[in-house]
Amino acid sequence: MNDPTGSSAAALSRAMAAGRITAEAVMAAHLDRIEALNPRLNAIVSLRPRDQLMAEARAADRGSRKGWLHGLPVAVKDLAAVAGLRTTWGSTIFRDHVPAADDVVVARMRAAGTIFIGKTNTPEWGLGSHSFNEVFGVTRNPYDPARTAGGSSGGAAAALAARLVPVADGSDMMGSLRNPAAFCNVYGFRPSWGLVPGDPIGDSFMSTMATLGPMARCPEDLAHLLAIMAGPHPALPFGRDAADYPAALDGPVEGTRIGWLGDWGGAYPCEDGILPLCEAALDGFADLGCEIVALDPPFPAEKLWQSWMVLRAFLNAGSKRALYDEPATRAQLKPEAIWEIEQGLQLPASAVYQASAIRSEWFRRLARLFRDVDVIALPTAQFWPFPAEWRWPETVGGRPADSYHRWMEIVVPVSLAGLPCLSVPVGFGAQNLPMGMQLAGPVGQDAAILRLGQAWHQTTDWPARRPPG
Repeated sequence: MNDPTGSSAAALSRAMAAGRITAEAVMAAHLDRIEALNPRLNAIVSLRPRDQLMAEARAADRGSRKGWLHGLPVAVKDLAAVAGLRTTWGSTIFRDHVPAADDVVVARMRAAGTIFIGKTNTPEWGLGSHSFNEVFGVTRNPYDPARTAGGSSGGAAAALAARLVPVADGSDMMGSLRNPAAFCNVYGFRPSWGLVPGDPIGDSFMSTMATLGPMARCPEDLAHLLAIMAGPHPALPFGRDAADYPAALDGPVEGTRIGWLGDWGGAYPCEDGILPLCEAALDGFADLGCEIVALDPPFPAEKLWQSWMVLRAFLNAGSKRALYDEPATRAQLKPEAIWEIEQGLQLPASAVYQASAIRSEWFRRLARLFRDVDVIALPTAQFWPFPAEWRWPETVGGRPADSYHRWMEIVVPVSLAGLPCLSVPVGFGAQNLPMGMQLAGPVGQDAAILRLGQAWHQTTDWPARRPPG
């Protein structure tokens, strides 16, 4: 294995298990690449000292094998706590915070043998699909460093695309696993809500829109990491049992009915070139034996947005109220966070109930829709990767944006329903910038969505087209 950084995590795991390569060699290769490329990209932050990491890699070589991640270098998204490693949530409030314990999923990854090398950059509190903050600055796209890598898992996506890490974790409320995957030509998988547990703190009954999940350069790596992350936690409600996702990857996909929703009848205007690229990808799925079905908008987009805005503001206000109430910490919140909290604080209970009722109505409509198709498909983003110095696109479809995240509205139908959804790379546009397409199925059909992604990857392998230089 001449270049460990060019291999998948699964290939590295197999090679280390067979004794064909050492964790020490894998670690050294990735740290060399981080040293060469990360200063330009700013994907990995809070990087641990090289001598400590090399010592841990040598210890992994001497010790018994713990699991699929044994000896693999991983940087955790800076929204998840890693014991002994600075975790900031992208906020100056926690600039020097060092947790004493791992979050649930981090503990599962540690038990599977990973070596945590640092964190991946994210916007403050994960708010927004552009990864910049006042602690570490902006993360740049490996395919064009003048452009955004997306967010909020932008550091993870950029690190994967640049081969700084073999596999990565992320999280997704409003496309945070999907958008950066599309912008960086990798895969991002949002699991069925409840499959991957969060941490048992605060509210866990009403907070049912955000989830953790895996990112990778191939679906096989997604499946392996998902198998480690997934499974119920005794202190959390609504848990779902994990499955053997790697074993389910190579089944047939012929006859899969993919419902194409496009731009939702014009409700989600997309920049030039995005829809044709996705439609060309659908032709590729047809070549795999899938049936492509053009769908009319199944639900009013404005009702979905209304429900989304109310529930998102309600949850943000609840989880961040203490930071807002304290003047010293409020002064350190970014304007978008303050806006979210203040929107939530003004909500009457009747508005929250109505938003939940709309969400429920949408889920019931999806149940009927999934009798006719197995999967729904949408572009992952409405914009190509935009200039890194922007905070967000200020116009959408030629009209001024009425919020900092209106430009990502196309991910809301999936998030609101908690569907399993894979963003698959579909190629490059006129400016050689990547794009992706969302493939979502019924809740619980995670293995089927990953299997469809595996068939696509075996035919296309878009991530093999590396960033220039």
